[in-house]
This record gives sequence, C-alpha cells and structure tokens, in this order.
Amino acid sequence: MFQIRIHGRGGQGVVTAAETLSIAAFLENRFAQAFPSFGSERTGAPVVAFCRIDEREIRLREPVLNPDALIIQDPTLLHQVDVFSGLVPEGYILINTSRSFEALGVGDFARGLRAEHLCTVPATELALKHVGRPVPNAALLGGFAAVSERVSIDAVAKALQQKFSGAIGEGNVAAAREAYAFVREEMKQVSHAQAD
Repeated sequence: MFQIRIHGRGGQGVVTAAETLSIAAFLENRFAQAFPSFGSERTGAPVVAFCRIDEREIRLREPVLNPDALIIQDPTLLHQVDVFSGLVPEGYILINTSRSFEALGVGDFARGLRAEHLCTVPATELALKHVGRPVPNAALLGGFAAVSERVSIDAVAKALQQKFSGAIGEGNVAAAREAYAFVREEMKQVSHAQAD
C-alpha cells in the first residue's frame, strides 16, 4: 500500500487533491481511498488530507501516520506544523515552491533522504497561469505523478476532467501537465548530478 499525506491551508484544495488522486488511481484499476482530517477548516488554517493506493481492497480507516509521500501545498507550514512526521526513510517529498530545500530551511532534514525523491515545483505560479487562481492542487498532482510514478499523468488529467468541467478543467489539466514536465526535467538534472 502506498500512503500519501497532503498538507496545505484551507482554500488551497487540499481535500480535492486527495479525492482527485484517488480517482486517478481508480482509473488505473487500483483501489484507493481519500479523506480529510477535520479541525478548524477556515480559509488559511492548516488542513491535512490523506490518500491510499493499493492493488487490493483497503480496509484501514485511520489517518496516515507513516506516509510514503508528502505533498506540501504551502511552504509556510514547514516551520509551523510537523509536516515531516512519520515519513518513511524512502519517502517522497513534493513542495509547492520555486525555492530549494536549503533555502526553505529544511536542507538538514532532506540530506537524510534520497535526492531523487525530493522535489519542488512552482505550483501556485502554474495555477495562476493556467486557471487564474492561486490553487496549487492540480499542478501538484502532476508533479506527484512525475516524482513518484504511482499514477500516470494521463490518469491525473482524466481525474481532473471528471472533477472540474469546462475551462477550469482544461486549465487544471494544463497546470498538471506543465508541472509534470517541470518535475521530470528537475529529476533529470538530479540524476545527472548524481552521475558526476
């Protein structure tokens, strides 16, 4: 089972991201579940949502305490909430930012993880470009597809089209595909650096 925890703030589409990711997994004939952790869900408050993906039926219902992947929709949470809590040693981290892990102040933590599992993507910028709103969830799902290879970008695109109609759906798909390409390129640079 592959478990994902998504951290963000109210209004950034955290819960929608988890639901859309589970739809993408269903579209690839896998089992999935998505659910939020409820607290004070006012706009701007920290929000957490979870997604599980597996080849067989998922019976667990509790929150994801030991995620295989973290998607961090708002980098301001890095020093306010223990977003890295329980991350497995081989885990993936995707952060919505154009800054490096070092510049974000989490370089020491990141050094203990596999470089090819760590990625940043300017998801809010891509959302503004393609959707006209600072909602980074679709772009981050594209980035997640690229870094983890747990779902395909085509499944993410189909799930986004099911979740959003018309121009909003098209914009979200465009943001996801651009983020996917961005992350693939970033990963290529990491592998070249490791080879040198």
